[in-house]
Amino acid sequence: MVDCPTDCDQVQYVAEARQSILALKTSIGHEKNVADDISSRAKAGKSDVSAILSPTNLRGYVLIEGMNTEKLRETVRGVRRAHSFVDGETTYEEIDHYLAPKPLVSGITEGDVVELVAGPFKGEKARVQQIDEAKEEITVELFEAMVPIPVTVRGDHVRVLEKDR
Repeated sequence: MVDCPTDCDQVQYVAEARQSILALKTSIGHEKNVADDISSRAKAGKSDVSAILSPTNLRGYVLIEGMNTEKLRETVRGVRRAHSFVDGETTYEEIDHYLAPKPLVSGITEGDVVELVAGPFKGEKARVQQIDEAKEEITVELFEAMVPIPVTVRGDHVRVLEKDR
């Protein structure tokens, strides 16, 4: 027989509540519709959905966050164009890059030929002279101008026509 201290008959259980993120496979091109359907179901009934994410560059998947994975699965059951959950949970580190907005000046380099799509010089073509990533601004030099004057515009006011080689 084993000697037992006086508190042998006490058992201690520890439970930890935490959010879970599940990836749901959907039909490609219908991610937003599936997310909208899940959102309306979550609002209508008792659901455990905390957040729904449908990133445009993650085709065929919708990310769903909640406390109880079984309730999440129950909420999604029967939604059109929702196929199945990916096995296991998704971590915040895996989806973190979908949560941060992409800089407006990404994909633009010095020397690129761009077209101004907004502002007083709309429709003009120009060459990128300088990029300020912190302010998300681009300094360009207009092709049609008599005197080369640098013009600073926002990153979303240009469209790349030619990449500098």
